[in-house]
Amino acid sequence: MAERRLITAESVTEGHPDKVCDQVSDAILDDLIAQDPHSHVAVETSAATGLFFVFGEVSSAGYTDIQTQVRSVLRRIGYTSSQIGLDADSCGVTVAISEQSPEINQGVARLKGAGESAATREERYEAQGAGDQGVMFGYACDETDVLMPLPILLAQRLAYRLAQVRKQDIVPGLRPDGKTQVTIEYDDQDRPVSVETVLISTQHDPDVKRGWLEEELRREVIAPVLDEVCGRRVEHEGYRLLVNPTGSFILGGPAADAGLTGRKIIVDTYGGAAHHGGGAFSGKDPTKVDRSAAYAARWVAKNIVAAGLAHKVEVQVAYAIGVADPVSVNVETYGTEQGVSRDQIQQAVRQVFDLRPAAIIDELDLLRPIYSKTAAYGHFGRTDPDFTWEHTDKAEELKAAVAQLA
Repeated sequence: MAERRLITAESVTEGHPDKVCDQVSDAILDDLIAQDPHSHVAVETSAATGLFFVFGEVSSAGYTDIQTQVRSVLRRIGYTSSQIGLDADSCGVTVAISEQSPEINQGVARLKGAGESAATREERYEAQGAGDQGVMFGYACDETDVLMPLPILLAQRLAYRLAQVRKQDIVPGLRPDGKTQVTIEYDDQDRPVSVETVLISTQHDPDVKRGWLEEELRREVIAPVLDEVCGRRVEHEGYRLLVNPTGSFILGGPAADAGLTGRKIIVDTYGGAAHHGGGAFSGKDPTKVDRSAAYAARWVAKNIVAAGLAHKVEVQVAYAIGVADPVSVNVETYGTEQGVSRDQIQQAVRQVFDLRPAAIIDELDLLRPIYSKTAAYGHFGRTDPDFTWEHTDKAEELKAAVAQLA
């Protein structure tokens, strides 16, 4: 009998307390970058019943009204009444923001004054070191059109659709908090063959009946997403459906569970299919390699798979604080490389991609207010043109570099 493996990934909606905090932190970041693209920002948010605490370090020529940012995010999500546990207009907001440490800043600051305008690109890239030490990972595989693992892609798309039917009142009685989870069966060739289990937990009004909710979610949320993502490639008719397994989910958001920026890092990335470094993304400007290098690693991995060089790739890149060049770059292809060696792919990556922090920022055009969009429903596998790390613009160059090494 062929080996049967079940792989599961989860996601959360924008109303989940941790995701609310991610969105607040990135809204503050976007507001500052819009005013001063070279803002240095490291902002965290925590949430509890009726209270938000925003803290961290900022160095910027811009100014943001943090109270306004918190309340704007909450209104957009749908937390507008104490009856559902959180009112954007009456919740408390406490702020503790200080300037970035000068010892950190001196390692990442660009050339100053006349030196900035006179510097060559190479001088700029060498002058800007990594904002911290750390190890970042990127991943891609060819089991979906967007080169993401199927379990996390489905979980993210289901979470997005769940919010969509709530906001458009397609399924009435839903509230902002929610979670999704998908289990996929893989065959002995490591290919997805069927959807085994779909789990949706969604906050709802007190008068919503569980049986009715299950049928509405099956028709309006699950069926459209499974049909679109799985198509004819993966069987998705006989799945097991679990909806609100505890029976009800009336109280949600920060009123039910405290929230914190950076606590959904596996949800944000690959659903456990790949490694994750030590850092989260939200609230950090792109001089922080926790964010920018993780985006770059995804960009590298996706281009390798798009070039047809391997079916599955994980890219690891590591940095030292204040040093521009990565201390290591490693490409793992899990034995799925196609007609080339892993070493050849790795050499080609070093030729094609400049992974110094300033080069990443330039290549991916990261000094823009694009980060609020990343703070819910995943940083990877999305088709928004602002997500430049999803572009496969280096695939042909990679193929040519590998051919020269063969």
